[in-house]
Amino acid sequence: MTSTAPAPPAEAGTARPAPGGTAPSSLAPTGRGLWRRARWYLAALAVLLIGATAVAALGQDRRYPPLDPRSYDSDGTHAVLALLEQQGLRTTISTDPTLRPTGPDTLVLPEPDLLTPAELRAVAGARHERLVLVAPGPAALSALAPGIRPSEEDGGPPYATVRSTPARCPLTEAVRAGSAGIGGMLYTSGSRGQGCYPRGHGYPLVSAPAPGGEVIVLGTGDFLQNGELAEDGNAALALGLLGSRPHLTWHLPDYTAPLAEGTRNRTFGDYIPDGWRWAGYQLAVAAVLAALWRGRRLGPVISENLPVVVRAAETTEGRARLYRRARAHGRAAEALRRAAAHRIAPALGVPPRAGAPDPEALCAAVADRLPERPAGDVRALLYGPPPTDDAALLRLADDLDALERQVRNP
Repeated sequence: MTSTAPAPPAEAGTARPAPGGTAPSSLAPTGRGLWRRARWYLAALAVLLIGATAVAALGQDRRYPPLDPRSYDSDGTHAVLALLEQQGLRTTISTDPTLRPTGPDTLVLPEPDLLTPAELRAVAGARHERLVLVAPGPAALSALAPGIRPSEEDGGPPYATVRSTPARCPLTEAVRAGSAGIGGMLYTSGSRGQGCYPRGHGYPLVSAPAPGGEVIVLGTGDFLQNGELAEDGNAALALGLLGSRPHLTWHLPDYTAPLAEGTRNRTFGDYIPDGWRWAGYQLAVAAVLAALWRGRRLGPVISENLPVVVRAAETTEGRARLYRRARAHGRAAEALRRAAAHRIAPALGVPPRAGAPDPEALCAAVADRLPERPAGDVRALLYGPPPTDDAALLRLADDLDALERQVRNP
């Protein structure tokens, strides 16, 4: 029995013509082809980088947080302070909430939940004539506005959308302003306070007496912003609440400070009604069901007859040509040696282990069958190093054929 070996290579420097007379073509990617394939991706990446650079350059203007009196943006409060100054009020912007007043004044705390317990006690002990709190949490209410609580603690809604609402209360500033665009956090008025602009069972504006003056609790400061000041009665309400004393102090909060104990950050999800959450869950389930309905259904594996019958010799020759073209001498030699070992092992009674005969047992069995062949020579032939050229590969194939004939006919 003979083994089919790859044909010897062509002479160096000579190109072998491809079948049909056409010149062989290389499938290796060229620089020009890579450029053609990647140029549109590179162009898109360049556009993204240029756009990101432009946005970063244009967005470097100074931005202030909402309700900042230094901000001229729509969510700032510079306009209301400018109107108060035109009316003769003295306005001060301070980062220290513990400053004690030198006379009748109004202190505005746009973020009271960012104050520490010590600062809250200092503000309560300063005895400002009017203290304005914007959307305070339970800790700030307990320290600065005893008796006023969030509406949700009494089973009411915690939040109301900002919209025009009539005052419906005897507070002088609210009566003078009339309807105003107000909402946000809702509170209860308590036994000593009075609530304005009722929304359900809560109020977005509550006034209550405090030691040395009064405290105003606002559910939102949107009506104080530059962009909302001209709407409805917002300007009148803002000027009335903030301009009742000759001096106004506006506290600038430290947004890097932790929240007061007992208060947590409200997330966007806190303001989404439960009905919308359930609608989102239903849409997610519907999307999964639609994906399962339209997804590809995989059936059982079926066998299919080949369209043509290919002879084994053609397959062997085709694989040999591939080995030759790739100069895979080692792969070809490994295939020849493996096939020879599998054919010799049954003749010598060597059982396979893990799908292949044991090399030591096979070499020892061949040496016993052929005393003129040492076990080392047999091992070098069956498991030696790969050949380096086509001539050595041909010699290996001939030697394997001779070994197999000798084993079968010693």
